[in-house]
Amino acid sequence: MQVFNVSGMTCSHCERAVTQAIQALDPQAQVQVDLAAGTVQVQSSASEQAIREAISEEGYQVS
Repeated sequence: MQVFNVSGMTCSHCERAVTQAIQALDPQAQVQVDLAAGTVQVQSSASEQAIREAISEEGYQVS
């Protein structure tokens, strides 16, 4: 399980955008977005870097 701190997520649209971006890399990925905490937990075979890039391409900052 990888955990990413993601800033800029504020609503269910943000949650869907991030989830879909990650699942485009790995359709079997399990994604849990916590808007209040600003975190995204991912269980996936995709690399950490690929996941970071997918989230960034949606317009969110990953730290």
